[in-house]
Amino acid sequence: MRTDVSFPSAGLKLAGHLYTPDGAPDGRRPAIVVGHPGGGVKEQASGLYARRLAERGFVTLAFDAAFQGESEGEPRGLEDPAHRIEDLKAAVSFLTTRDEVDPDRIGALGICASGGYALAAASTDQRVKAVATVSAVDISRQFRNGADGAQDPVVLRGMLDAAAAARTAEARGEGVLTFPLFPETEEEARRGGPHVYEGWEYYCTPRARHPRSAKALTWSSVDRIAAFEAFASLGLLAPRPLLTVVGREAVTSWMSVEAFRRATGPKELFWIDGAGHCDLYDKDEYVTPAVAKLAGFFDANLPTSA
Repeated sequence: MRTDVSFPSAGLKLAGHLYTPDGAPDGRRPAIVVGHPGGGVKEQASGLYARRLAERGFVTLAFDAAFQGESEGEPRGLEDPAHRIEDLKAAVSFLTTRDEVDPDRIGALGICASGGYALAAASTDQRVKAVATVSAVDISRQFRNGADGAQDPVVLRGMLDAAAAARTAEARGEGVLTFPLFPETEEEARRGGPHVYEGWEYYCTPRARHPRSAKALTWSSVDRIAAFEAFASLGLLAPRPLLTVVGREAVTSWMSVEAFRRATGPKELFWIDGAGHCDLYDKDEYVTPAVAKLAGFFDANLPTSA
């Protein structure tokens, strides 16, 4: 069953979907906060995983980040890592207030950019008893180094110049300036390489296109992202466990490997053969084994019987 909910995060109201298992309630259940990819919304990958995990007996919460989707916040399209981390912690706080949730059995799942955010949030929020990621990305590394880790540093310097100019323009009353996340056409997307095409094909075609998913970010997001470090506090996660699920063919897999390497507590790196980065968002042949692994992980670390 899905219920529309809302909850506060640093002064803004966030919109969420709360998924509860079918059937009569049998006491308080373990719960999982599910964060969406950068630019995504709760109706896409995070909602899919939330629903599938609810079918396995968990209460799950997928929600839109502040400044995006149906959640509050201006300017629209702002990607603020600090606020994204607060959003995840606020989602945990919301779950602790629910009668159907055992507040001592809450986990977190982050997909893509929310993988990095979930690691940062869980590292300093002891209420999160287990954390998992799918196609995890540290958004700051992606902006600095590119999806494949081989980006020329001049690219980020150019973006920071543009971000500074945009802040000046906004101060002069010229409005909020944004940059597109995706190419306009399939031809342009294919020229950008496999990772660019993957994102375009997921977000910009009938496969998963949604009117509220972000197609642009504010330029003022860039310097916020560049200063962020998703894995900086990973040493604080232990002894709580980490599961990292990643596609064997994902160009971004090096970031999941780096997160796994830095974690010092119980941990597992689980490869999905044949899957690229976005394949794990919605393709059943990859999502099904990922969900099975995640359910087993959370069953073991958020056990369904106290």
